[in-house]
Amino acid sequence: MRETEGEPTSLAVEATPSLDLIFEILSVHRRRYALYYLHDQSDSVATVAELIDNVSALDQLQGETDLDPEERRNQIKTELQHVHLPKLEDAGLIEYDLRSETVRYWHQPSLEEWLEHAKHKELSGTR
Repeated sequence: MRETEGEPTSLAVEATPSLDLIFEILSVHRRRYALYYLHDQSDSVATVAELIDNVSALDQLQGETDLDPEERRNQIKTELQHVHLPKLEDAGLIEYDLRSETVRYWHQPSLEEWLEHAKHKELSGTR
């Protein structure tokens, strides 16, 4: 959890994220890739390293090969830790524990409806 542990943010207070927030969250491919992975976990928990591996694999699968693999992994790690995970936490969708580098996903049906549709459209032709 971040420094504001126990203090709900204005976005996290919403019981159901607004449609605008859902689409804003899903508008970034690497954030979608992380959510795909978290949603598929039976215990809704993943490490940051697992998220990096999965996001990197999906980047490569989708043809994003402009960076060497190690450089891409470093870029993904930085983006996840400083942009995407804080945004998801502020929206009340995850809990990010910096010490253990684990992420717990909080299921949100209104997001998952669009997430599953995006995953189907985005990844169905790549399998």
